[in-house]
Amino acid sequence: MLDMNWIRENQELVRNTALWKRVDLALDELLEWDDKRRVLRRDTEQHRAERNTLTKEIEQLLRRGEHAAGEQIKEQVRALNSLLGTLEADLAEAERRCGELQLLVPNPVSADTPIGKDDSENVELRRSGTLPEFGFAPRDHVELGELHGILDIPRGVKAGGPRSYVLKGAGLDLHLAVQRLALDVLTGRGFTAMDVPVIVRPEALERTGFFPGGRDQTYELNGENRWLAGTSEVSLVSLYSDETVELDEPMRLAGMSACFRREVGSAGRDVRGLYRVHQFSKIEQVVFCRNNPDESEQMLQEILANAEHILQLLELPYRIVAVCSGDMSLKTHKQYDVETWMPSRDAFGETHSASNLHDFQARRSNIRYRDGHGRLQYCHTLNNTAVATPRILIPLLENHQQEDGSIYIPAALRKYMNGLERLEAPQV
Repeated sequence: MLDMNWIRENQELVRNTALWKRVDLALDELLEWDDKRRVLRRDTEQHRAERNTLTKEIEQLLRRGEHAAGEQIKEQVRALNSLLGTLEADLAEAERRCGELQLLVPNPVSADTPIGKDDSENVELRRSGTLPEFGFAPRDHVELGELHGILDIPRGVKAGGPRSYVLKGAGLDLHLAVQRLALDVLTGRGFTAMDVPVIVRPEALERTGFFPGGRDQTYELNGENRWLAGTSEVSLVSLYSDETVELDEPMRLAGMSACFRREVGSAGRDVRGLYRVHQFSKIEQVVFCRNNPDESEQMLQEILANAEHILQLLELPYRIVAVCSGDMSLKTHKQYDVETWMPSRDAFGETHSASNLHDFQARRSNIRYRDGHGRLQYCHTLNNTAVATPRILIPLLENHQQEDGSIYIPAALRKYMNGLERLEAPQV
């Protein structure tokens, strides 16, 4: 968690950050509990020291045969033990309350983060690619998927309920192809590919900053005290909790996993098709680097460039936006979103999110390294999507559709599609 002394010394910044991020933070209550904790720690330590001194005195008296005097001091020790029992219980409660409230203190945002209330105030930085101009009435990805027999939403709903789907045939091939492409790009750039657990302990979600605030978005395995992760970031960071890592070079990891999100609060939004589903697959970039703002900013630009390169290989138009404070999570210091053009929405839709967390996760997870002077430092962590599917199939199908209903397959995907250059439209 953010250091309590730092919080005390930067109260105005903490209050402003909570306001900017729309976090309900009871800072005054946290400070009051911390005051109580400090007093209780002091009193507890003093009384323990007094008890230890008296215990030694009793031993000396008994060795000298002064049993009556020893019994009198034993009464004092018993009274101290009773008092310590109360103090220790009060201290445990103060520690618990401080811990709960401290978990809600948001990570400060970067100086260049736009201050805004929600995603409507994100700031577009640049665009890449040309938006398609159709000389015909384009189909959306659901119509295209049904036309080609590669997507079956009704049967997905029959089996899994709302926001479920089935990919089949060439639809599954495309789903796997974009993941294979992303993995090959990342491993070629020094990332270690990993298949990681998606069933995780609650402390993994807390240490990475997804809990306590994100519980309503996360599926719990009842009776197991385990949860389904919404991103492999949770597991990738947690693999190194309570460790001292080597960071002569940044540690670059690429996690491949299924992901699960409840999408609470999204009722009525993006209900058609594949945009907002409960289960999906993702290749996630996670980076550990030294506690140096310049170095972590450089790594943020690197993982953003990786995502852009993959979209360029997919021949898709996209834009980069700077995410404003009100659209950022508790844990994020700086964030870019990559939004890809989706013709059916007549708008760009988020497909990637690149974040620099500074040492926020490392503090919670106790992940450190030794600097050039041998001192232990908390590292910086970063993450970004490489590709998330089936959402990426929306722009892939829609942007590359042809007037006859066929779908162009980008050259970079063809080696994963047995050389197929297009999905031919079925003859009616």
